[in-house]
Amino acid sequence: MKALLIEDTLTSATLVSHQLRKMGIEPILARDGERGIELFKAERPDLILLDIIMPGMDGFEVARRIRQLEQAGEWTPIIFLTARTSDADLEKGISVGGDDYLIKPVSETVLAAKVKAMQRIAQMRYSLLVLTRKLDDANQELTRLSSLDGLTGISNRRQFDEILLREWRRSGRQAKPLSILLCDVDHFKQFNDGYGHQVGDECLKAVARTLQSALRRPADLVARYGGEEFAAILPDTDLPGALRVAEVMRSAVEALRITHRFTPYGVVTVSIGVASMTPPRGEADSACLLKRADDALYGAKQSGRNRISATPIESVA
Repeated sequence: MKALLIEDTLTSATLVSHQLRKMGIEPILARDGERGIELFKAERPDLILLDIIMPGMDGFEVARRIRQLEQAGEWTPIIFLTARTSDADLEKGISVGGDDYLIKPVSETVLAAKVKAMQRIAQMRYSLLVLTRKLDDANQELTRLSSLDGLTGISNRRQFDEILLREWRRSGRQAKPLSILLCDVDHFKQFNDGYGHQVGDECLKAVARTLQSALRRPADLVARYGGEEFAAILPDTDLPGALRVAEVMRSAVEALRITHRFTPYGVVTVSIGVASMTPPRGEADSACLLKRADDALYGAKQSGRNRISATPIESVA
């Protein structure tokens, strides 16, 4: 443990330094306020013993500046050393950031008691900070988990809705295109019924990984939309670009070669509806974009599945 002793009187500084060493505390001595502040920044002591009456900058101003230098969450105990005993001095010392008072000449017994009290407070404060950080970490993990689909591990519908709203507003402000893909695993009910739900779950996991691997940009998002449906958000992407991504997804799922005897293709495939538009300014609802993607998905299914379909309109006035 290190203690910064800011004391201009040599006799008092020598006495307190000796008492600190007897307690196993290393004293760091400064003879004026400016030097004390420099040593605080350099040494980051565990405790500060601060004389009030000093030439130039007094102890009150030193304490105030030290509190300003501390980072968020930091706290260094400050004990004033003074011959003053008035209530006004005590009140001022506490108001500028002091924690306790010691009357000169300093009693070794009282100093030891004060230091132990500050150590206990510092330890309790440290324990509270550790607990707070653990709770923050736990809350962050809960927030992360609440945005993920429990089965596939990719983003869930809640996360999709939040990101879509954010990207819709951003695209509207910047007058840039936003594309949506809605993807459905073809004849999945028959797959589930024929092979069992456990195999069906493994199929959905594989499809989710494949769809996610088709995305190359950090801003792109794929999510489980519900059941056997998946959805992707492609910011700053026009219709031709979205169609290319959709075809990569479609062909990659087909290339998995997951056996599906209840479909004409013999393997698991997906149908994808694509919609792209530049959100009009002032339009707060992205339902029109989702509706276009859903209509396109319906068209892909009606056309025989294992294909992509798109809405032709990319923007509205």
